[in-house]
Amino acid sequence: MSAVFRAIKLNQSILRFGGLTRRYASDAAKFPRITTHYTLHPREKDSRWKDVDMERSVDEVDVMIVGGGPSGMSAAIRAMQLASEKGKEIRVCVVEKSAEVGGHILSGAVIDPISLNELLPNWKDLGAPLKTPVTKDKFALLTSSAKIPIPIFRGWPQDNHGNYIVRLGHLVQWLGEQAESMGVEIYPGCAAAEILFHEDGSVKGIATNDVGIAKDGSPKDTFARGMELHAKCVIFAEGCRGHLTKQLMTRYGLNAQSEPQSYGIGVKEVWEIAPEKHEPGLVQHTVGFPLTSDTYGGSFLYHLNEPTPTIAVGFVIGLDYGNPYISPFQELQKFKTHPTIRPIFEGGTRIAYGARALNEGGFQSIPRLTFPGGCIVGCGAGFMNVPKIKGTHYAMKSGMLAAESVLEELFTENPTRSTVGIEPKGYEDRVKNSFIYSDLQKVRNLRPSFHGSLGLYKGIMLSGMSIILGGREPWTLTHGGADNTKLKPADKCTPPDYPKPDGKITFDLLSSVALTGTNHEGDQPPHLTLKDDSIPVATNLSSFAGPEGRFCPAGVYEFVPNEEAGGDAMRLQINAQNCIHCKTCDIKDPTQNINWVVPEGGGGPSYNGM
Repeated sequence: MSAVFRAIKLNQSILRFGGLTRRYASDAAKFPRITTHYTLHPREKDSRWKDVDMERSVDEVDVMIVGGGPSGMSAAIRAMQLASEKGKEIRVCVVEKSAEVGGHILSGAVIDPISLNELLPNWKDLGAPLKTPVTKDKFALLTSSAKIPIPIFRGWPQDNHGNYIVRLGHLVQWLGEQAESMGVEIYPGCAAAEILFHEDGSVKGIATNDVGIAKDGSPKDTFARGMELHAKCVIFAEGCRGHLTKQLMTRYGLNAQSEPQSYGIGVKEVWEIAPEKHEPGLVQHTVGFPLTSDTYGGSFLYHLNEPTPTIAVGFVIGLDYGNPYISPFQELQKFKTHPTIRPIFEGGTRIAYGARALNEGGFQSIPRLTFPGGCIVGCGAGFMNVPKIKGTHYAMKSGMLAAESVLEELFTENPTRSTVGIEPKGYEDRVKNSFIYSDLQKVRNLRPSFHGSLGLYKGIMLSGMSIILGGREPWTLTHGGADNTKLKPADKCTPPDYPKPDGKITFDLLSSVALTGTNHEGDQPPHLTLKDDSIPVATNLSSFAGPEGRFCPAGVYEFVPNEEAGGDAMRLQINAQNCIHCKTCDIKDPTQNINWVVPEGGGGPSYNGM
């Protein structure tokens, strides 16, 4: 009997194992593996990497700056100025993931020159590319068929008197040239992929990305290890939603006492229009059409003083929107069809396209700015004035203040420090005593006043009152949680009606992405990583109708038939080579399953003055 019993038990085990095997095989077919990046699949556990040399070369500098945008370049310039004033020699190094300085920069942009005046008072003599002073401001509410002008009073946030319309990428490129002339070492095409730490927990430096990794995560014959760059202090100037800054926020609890950051996505085009329609120096903004009243956003249209009649047009949408069917790209296309807007573009030619996320959390979302071994500057810290639609002058000023704080510590004789990495503790006080803090405090209630079903109309009324009071109201409104929590189930929402592309005024997404000059090495692991490969289908598609296929302004995410699973099954396809590094997916993904990491250095868009 015992032999028979054992045989029965064995058969039962085989049946159970067979059932499990079929179930796992079914799950594997239903949710195929997507992510192969080493940040989620450690190479230490991968036999293909067993005999690969993983040693890195090391270099040491005094000050390391991660990111070559307005804040990073301003920090570098200010550091060299201070060292020169003190008669000291220091090494300042900037690493920038774009192949060329300014190549990943995208903004409207109208800038306030206050910080540039302070940093380089002779900027006009040095040839700074500020060629278009603002000559006229217009602001309007669009209905579906009409434009209602809204007055702009001198001194209000929307007043651009004394400001300049710029192509921000060109300004950043120029700042890079000034920095290099002072002795700053700038390394474009070098993406900071990893934060390095001392044994005491302070930041030690960064490591640049490895190259020569195949799409399946295996080493290619061309594999080369990245480089370690150690510094006495590291200034993180990655811009909005920097992937290393995210890690710092978590490790040091920098945002534990602030509200979650809130964001917007700006989608932009550059056009050459008919000369008779061109007014260099004209700045136009609108709210209303094509958005519903419960979705925050609006347009900008700037007339540049260029050799050809050039304008920059764009649409910004708050990423706290609820309707999962919204497409920021399509909202811009629809905006251009408005009867008072369309004539501007008729007979014109679109010459550039791009998109980038921007901070909208303002005062409520400012994190702690320093930590052992470094600090955060610019848009990484959330320094954006939403009603002014400006952040460049804050980014530059914060970079300058960071440099002053770092060098104050660096040049202190016989310092008493608790960590090896220098924490520039004076930086936070310098920011609080600057116009950055006071400006953001004054307008803290304007952006959150637009929340709710009566968002637009309530927001105009409450923000107008706040502007009149100069921000002195004794309350501070809340943003009500992170943007990714705001999406509503698809079955409770109606898809917007978007125009079909005509190739003249409105365009399809892929032909738009072609204008960005985006390029990535094709045979590398997708840098849009998923913590769980099943969630896109099991949650995002089933509950929210696959919003990543719409909130991405570059066609990176696409749900396609899953032939292996059969039937009506779908799978997520990630077209990582299309990514324009806007960071929207990292922000808006409902479950925060998407984690954006750097691709091989030099990859991404190649913007020319966006």
